[in-house]
Amino acid sequence: MNIKSLLAALGLLLVVVPVRSQEANSLDPLVEVLGASEEAQFQLDILKGIAAALKGQRDVPEPKRWADVAKRLAKSPNAEVRELALSLSLKFGSRAALDDLRAQLRDASTGLAKRKRALEALVEARDEKLPTVLIDLLDDPPLQRAAVRGLAAFDAADAPRAIIASLSKMKPEAKRDALATLASRVTYATALMGAVEQKTIPAKALSADVVRQLRAHKDATLNRSIDQFWGVSRSTPEAKLREIEKYKRVAELRTDVPNNLSKGRALFNRACVQCHKLYGEGGTIGPDITGSDRRNLHYIISNIVDPNAEIPNDYRTTIVRLRDDRVLVGVIRSREGQAITVATPGEVVTVAQRDVASVEPQNFSMMPEGLLLTFTDQELRDLVSYLRGEGQVPLPGGKAAE
Repeated sequence: MNIKSLLAALGLLLVVVPVRSQEANSLDPLVEVLGASEEAQFQLDILKGIAAALKGQRDVPEPKRWADVAKRLAKSPNAEVRELALSLSLKFGSRAALDDLRAQLRDASTGLAKRKRALEALVEARDEKLPTVLIDLLDDPPLQRAAVRGLAAFDAADAPRAIIASLSKMKPEAKRDALATLASRVTYATALMGAVEQKTIPAKALSADVVRQLRAHKDATLNRSIDQFWGVSRSTPEAKLREIEKYKRVAELRTDVPNNLSKGRALFNRACVQCHKLYGEGGTIGPDITGSDRRNLHYIISNIVDPNAEIPNDYRTTIVRLRDDRVLVGVIRSREGQAITVATPGEVVTVAQRDVASVEPQNFSMMPEGLLLTFTDQELRDLVSYLRGEGQVPLPGGKAAE
């Protein structure tokens, strides 16, 4: 390929795809370039650009000549070229691509990274046969988290029961993902609250952000159950101040039980790590608290009890309701082209604009109130001691991470 063709192709990639990817014929020039190129790296760059432009979309009209070009790319010596071409065929509605990717996902001999990419592509395509596969993968440790997250994209009747049955065998990170999935739809949330009422799942296992997501459904029956276990917050500013002073007294109380920073780290991992980074570990949906005023007890307690006192714009909550009745509660990261990207406490989700029923900005922080409601006094002291510490400590049992 000569330099003139190369520059023309790059121009198309940078300008045409992001702006006009929703038009049926906008990809035709790039597919022509792919058909003319013999350079694997150049093909890969074009394919990556198309995939990025179509992120979150599905059932995209197939470009002219794609079928012929895809057949040629399927024989490429470059495995990533073959994989991306198959994934794009899926976006263009290929049933054969669905079958191929599903087979890759089921095949344990396939590399883990490739299986995860197949899973993501099938979720994005809303493959109707995928929920059954995902339920089977709940017992597959390397893919467990990806599988339980993927189930949130489907209203699958068997999914809640399967997730709840697997919950006790999951590691903490997978449990957080599982609870977020169970809170994502009214049908799933009803099963979740039933398990809480039957004490199959302890109420304290549901973090405050999960409870907030449950309330976001605005379902009267769900809200009655939520109020039964977590109460209704109608605190005045004066009540908040009294609450802050109460928790400060609890945190400073000296007892016969020494504060345990390792247990505090485990509590941080349960309630905070999905959003906040500390000592280089954790999520990015909330501020990195490593360099904050952590030695100051009032600072720590007041930010936990009253997170809405001061809300940076980057951390204001948005509720995104999808047309299939899924609810996402998070921070909008981007709204470009035909997709919207939402960072939730559990994951970053990109969905097609056409699948969005409403976007509802909220005047409160992503950090929910009520984080301490399920903590015992000693757990509060352990958490505060960890937060006020000067460096990372091992988890209980001597584990460096979990």
